[in-house]
Amino acid sequence: MKVACLALLALLCSALPGLAADMEITPFRTANQSPLVQIFGLPAESSSAITPPGRLRLRLSMDVASEYTTHSSNGEQITLDGESYRWVLAAHYGISERFDVGIEIPYVLYGGGFLDGFITDWHSAFGLPQGGRDSAPKDRLLYSYRKNGIQKLSMSHADSGIGDISLNGGMKLYDALADGSHDSLAVRSTLKLPSGDSSALRGSGSVDFTLSLCGSMNSFTEWGALGLYGALGGMAMTNGNVLADQQNNLAGFGRVGLGWGPAGWISFKVQLDAHTPLYHGSSLDEISSSSLMLVIGGALRFPGNYLLDIGVTEDLAVATAPDVGFHFGLSKQF
Repeated sequence: MKVACLALLALLCSALPGLAADMEITPFRTANQSPLVQIFGLPAESSSAITPPGRLRLRLSMDVASEYTTHSSNGEQITLDGESYRWVLAAHYGISERFDVGIEIPYVLYGGGFLDGFITDWHSAFGLPQGGRDSAPKDRLLYSYRKNGIQKLSMSHADSGIGDISLNGGMKLYDALADGSHDSLAVRSTLKLPSGDSSALRGSGSVDFTLSLCGSMNSFTEWGALGLYGALGGMAMTNGNVLADQQNNLAGFGRVGLGWGPAGWISFKVQLDAHTPLYHGSSLDEISSSSLMLVIGGALRFPGNYLLDIGVTEDLAVATAPDVGFHFGLSKQF
């Protein structure tokens, strides 16, 4: 890891001299990958940029999340131990100067994975708390929740398939582009449909609707592009099939991030994602606590105007999101 950090620093320094700072800072298109959260419609898309009319923007993303948490309290016991892989194919099409529409099709895989040993060694090397991961079976899949002696969630076998498909749209409210800046504001909405198997945690069984306000400010200076972005919104959910008697029907979410692009082909950014609880009636953080997640990484622009986002996620509010996750997103506008 130290070698990787030194290589990243060298790359950053080499990018500074004489390169154009024209890479805008855009949000990471990811969300909380906890198996009890990703089944709902929290939107990964929070860009305030509306796809131009007649243009098509395609994105293929992958999120890999490793989670280990186990707690008992007041007659409740929960264990979330496993890895999830979520691939999303997304398309957005500009239908006018102010509006775009899109679709997101996810494919979800749960399994024991392979990251337990790496994460345990990483924590040991830097004196970080293991939280019991070092004594648990390696590369195990076990999602279990019991309340008052009733088994309410149990999954121990690998599974994969199509998740809940989402339809979305955006409306431009404000867009000001000048030589030294670009500011924008948009409203975005999503409609998540119950197309995934809720018994295998590939969907919630609910129809979810979100509405959010998204904005960004980019300034282009001699030191590169400086960007600030954010989103704030709410989600309404019909009754689903997962922990149905504890599911909330309303939730709020937000996102804020900032970044620096020293050149037209590279940027570095950090992002905070938060949402209110999706369930109630529990004393466990995994079920009924608000989530706060950190995403840190950057973006690379390749020839042909392909953009690759690379990020690492961490649960700042412990046990409300996976311990660690990796996000990769490749996009291009045609």
